Amino acid sequence: MLLPKTIPPDGIQTVGDVRYDPDPVESLYAREVIDLTPLVVEEKPSRSMPTLPRPILPSRVAIIGNYLPRKCGIATFTTDLCDAIHAEYRATELLALPVNDTAEGYSYPARVRFELSQDTLDSYRQAADFLNFGNIDLVCLQHKYEIFGGPAGSHILELLRRLQMPVVTTLHTVLREPNLDQRMVMEQIAALSDRLIVMSRQSADILQEVFLVSPDKIDLIPHGIPDLHFTDPNFYKDAFGTEGKDVLLTFGLLSPNKGIENVIQALPSILSRHSNAVYMISASPTRMSCDMRVTNIGRTCRNWREISGLRPV
Repeated sequence: MLLPKTIPPDGIQTVGDVRYDPDPVESLYAREVIDLTPLVVEEKPSRSMPTLPRPILPSRVAIIGNYLPRKCGIATFTTDLCDAIHAEYRATELLALPVNDTAEGYSYPARVRFELSQDTLDSYRQAADFLNFGNIDLVCLQHKYEIFGGPAGSHILELLRRLQMPVVTTLHTVLREPNLDQRMVMEQIAALSDRLIVMSRQSADILQEVFLVSPDKIDLIPHGIPDLHFTDPNFYKDAFGTEGKDVLLTFGLLSPNKGIENVIQALPSILSRHSNAVYMISASPTRMSCDMRVTNIGRTCRNWREISGLRPV
């Protein structure tokens, strides 16, 4: 047992509530002496932080949104979400309900139990019946206007209105200046959903300011990226001939709403101040991208190369 390092002026030390004289023979006062040999001080176990119980998910969860192998950002997100939930909560049964933009559909995995036809309203009614009669405990909707049929994707409302279980909606597009159809759809989705998930503080602010959604209904969960090992960027720059350059990168799936043509048009101004900059586009085309706006991107590229006299990397 460790004794106190500091001895009081009167020479009296204490152990617990018992005072004792460490040198009773030379003490000027007669005091009771206790034998320290048999004294055992019981150490109390240290208090660790309580382990929080893992949240319990409903036993059957259905996720509505595009799904791989369809080439679509929402499809990738939905597939990754299902895989992550399954890895964390294996006891939860996950069902996926993707939306098909072609009559032939896609070769989906076994997790896909029902396929919606994008532009067929009755398909959304049938999906609601499938979920209601399938004892689904929770529906998670991945929302982006253009993946559903009807004006501003309004067909999805037909499904939501018929559901008999809680709905959590992840909003992938939140517009500050929506048109009338987009406003109506978002307001209805907000009213029919029990929770709304957004990926940025700005989206949460827009929901409150533009669509008057209560902040108590909004959850902010950042989008996130795959957990990959860090590699020195110069390793890849050398492979693309951009070593020593400041690289601007657009990656993913090519679609009309990426704003690529805006970056290309801004490049002369950028290069006038940052001559070391390079703009790289690493993207795969989607069915949605095959329209005039993509043609405009190509035309912009050609015009910019003629003006700048430079060639693409």
